[in-house]
Amino acid sequence: MSASGGTKAIVAALAANLAIAVAKFVAFLFTSSSSMLAESIHSVADSGNQALLLIGGKRARRERTREHPFGYGRERYFYAFVVAVVLFTIGSAFSIYEGIHKLGSHEPLGNLGWAIGVLIFAIVAESFSFRTAIKESNAVRGGQGWVAFIRRSKAPELPVIVLEDLGALLGLLFALFGVSMAAITGDPVWDAVGTLMIGTLLGVIAIVLAIETKSLLLGESAVPEDEARIRAALEGAPGVSRVIHMRTLHLGPEELLVAAKIAVEHDDTAAQVADAINTAEQAIRDAVPIARVIYLEPDLYRSA
Repeated sequence: MSASGGTKAIVAALAANLAIAVAKFVAFLFTSSSSMLAESIHSVADSGNQALLLIGGKRARRERTREHPFGYGRERYFYAFVVAVVLFTIGSAFSIYEGIHKLGSHEPLGNLGWAIGVLIFAIVAESFSFRTAIKESNAVRGGQGWVAFIRRSKAPELPVIVLEDLGALLGLLFALFGVSMAAITGDPVWDAVGTLMIGTLLGVIAIVLAIETKSLLLGESAVPEDEARIRAALEGAPGVSRVIHMRTLHLGPEELLVAAKIAVEHDDTAAQVADAINTAEQAIRDAVPIARVIYLEPDLYRSA
């Protein structure tokens, strides 16, 4: 996986979530808190998410084959989509079910000090993971705002980790709220409320990630800035008078397909046209290095 894939952020999140999941399960065994159980499942789901992202990154590096001539770059999109649809949805559905069940059962909670202590530890550990994800994202998002970065990023791993860690921190705060209110009031309904809040949060994150990764799976064009650079490179190449039309498509986060019909002069020889195409291809690669698959079709421009 390339640097933009955020391997460091994924490993940091995986290590944090595994440690936090164990601590939460221990706290659940002592307290019978549904918020703690929901958060335990949340951390297990998050750990599975990071494992899937690492698998997707590894499989995407396979060499192209006859059956897949453009390679396997989109494996990263597929595994990110699985993370969104399966694991987050399961975590959300389980938490909502558990919260509804607890609302009707009114089971008393015990040893709430364990739950509060574990939640505070988890918030500290998750904050370090979130800090790593923010730092890794800042290195690649440039001047984009966070919403634009989530929506426009062609590498799915960092947006997934950022939203995942943000959801984890908010979920921990919701669980801390529910457990603390249950301890203060003596009413276990507050624990169920915290559980429902966690389930709703996971569902919202799942929907956002599913929408964004679905778009990547269907195939997205290059960002407008890269398209403008490609067009400028073509129109500035010797022997190319204009770009008649152009299409771009991401074969993976760091691999871009460019197909364009370019206008050449009426009197150019075949050799001159071939030289113009070769020069234009090199100009594109110099302007946008991730443009690795380029198809240029020469034609005569007609205003009609």
